[in-house]
Amino acid sequence: MQRLARRLGVPDAVVIGLGSMLGAGVFVVFAPAAAAAGGPGLLIALALAGFVAFCNATSSARLAARYPESGGSYVYGRERLGDFAGFVAGWGFIVGKTASCAAMAFTIGEYLWPAYARPVAVLAVVAVTAVNLGGIGKTARATRVLVTVTLLALGTVAVVGSLSGGSDLSRIGGFGGTDTRGVLTAAGLIFFAFAGYARIATLGEEVRDPERTIPRAVPLALGLVLLIYLVVAVVALAVLGPDRLAGAPAPLAEVVTSAGLPGLAWLVRVGAVIAVTGVLLSLVAGVGRTVLAMARRHDLPGGLAAVHPRRRVPHRAEVAVAVVVVVLVTLGDLRSAIGFSSVTVLVYYAITNAAALTLGRDPGRRLPVRALAVLGLVGCLLLAVNLPTTSVLAGFGVLALGAAWYVVRRRVTRQHT
Repeated sequence: MQRLARRLGVPDAVVIGLGSMLGAGVFVVFAPAAAAAGGPGLLIALALAGFVAFCNATSSARLAARYPESGGSYVYGRERLGDFAGFVAGWGFIVGKTASCAAMAFTIGEYLWPAYARPVAVLAVVAVTAVNLGGIGKTARATRVLVTVTLLALGTVAVVGSLSGGSDLSRIGGFGGTDTRGVLTAAGLIFFAFAGYARIATLGEEVRDPERTIPRAVPLALGLVLLIYLVVAVVALAVLGPDRLAGAPAPLAEVVTSAGLPGLAWLVRVGAVIAVTGVLLSLVAGVGRTVLAMARRHDLPGGLAAVHPRRRVPHRAEVAVAVVVVVLVTLGDLRSAIGFSSVTVLVYYAITNAAALTLGRDPGRRLPVRALAVLGLVGCLLLAVNLPTTSVLAGFGVLALGAAWYVVRRRVTRQHT
């Protein structure tokens, strides 16, 4: 079996984690989350989603260090819980994240050229696929540039918003009337913004010294993003208030405009495009690696398991993912895919935590890893079922279809052997 090349160290791993997370939360999720939970509820939801992500990150890091190969929880589920659990995890990840890729590409098109959003989205998918096909080293270098520009844009929003005369922390409101269901719904949506923290685990086969690199890179990237999200959320709420934030199509550009500097709105819009491009870049890479892992074990067509002999990337899997994303982009507006994606990805991480519970104690670890795995498992399921009803039905419906296909395929295979 052809293997991928180990080229990523801790800095590259952290950068890929940042590129996977920064953008989706700030530029896509905050508005619907604010609509669901209100101002104080948004901050509680952000902290809750971050905690569940931390639990999942701990479990992912332990498993990735034990199984440093492409596929993430698809591999962990198979190895620790059985083939069926692994398949459900992999199927959920591929379906949910492919929809996310289409949503991110469409967002790029709407920000850059709304009148031609679909053609621009297609070009974005082709461009990031070309970068990924150049090798994981190029992916990491491109992501580093994207993260730098994104941080510049977010820093501009934070500084301009906090120093403006219109900033007022009282707009956030009090915590007394916070609705529990609204907070859980918002946390489930915001989890979409954190899900990239384990991208480096999905790329585990390309990490140098995975036992050391992965446990360090995953929590570091997650902590940095949580801090950035909290700062930006507080500034946005202080300038706009929860109602305006919930209704703003481009909330961070609205923050800069409301602060009296509309001329800087272009920088925020450019930052949004670059941030979402970074997310799309890492998403396509992550989905491609999971397709590779499933094809190696014949849960997907075996031809997708090919690795390019020189660039050492899963080129057929990457191209297949890109083709599906392009088809989805041409079908319609996929921004509503966020809730659907959150359901399937939360189930994916629930399986991650369940797999982590089967591991023994880690010598030298001070964290209560088993307790965190239990909290992560319960938290994932709780957030999943409290997402919008249409998202829950669609997500679990697609997971059920995949499970049914798996059972039928296994029976047919047994009859022919």
